Amino acid sequence: MMMKTLAVLLAASAALAGCVVAPYDRPAPRPNYGYGDRDRDGVPNRYDRDRDGDGVPNRYDRNPNNRYYR
Repeated sequence: MMMKTLAVLLAASAALAGCVVAPYDRPAPRPNYGYGDRDRDGVPNRYDRDRDGDGVPNRYDRNPNNRYYR
C-alpha cells in the first residue's frame, strides 16, 4: 500500500511540476522622445555632447547619430 501511495505522489508531483508558469515582467516604459540614451553612457541624448560615442563632439561631427561615419 505504501509503495502505491508513493508512486501516485511522485507521478502527481511530476505532472504538476510541468504546469508551473513564471509570470513575465512588463517591459520597461519607453523614455520620452529626445531623452533616450543611444550610446548607453548614462547621459540622455538631449544633453549628451557626443550622442553616438565616437569621440567627436556633436557640433563637429558630420553625422552625430552614426558612430561609424565621422
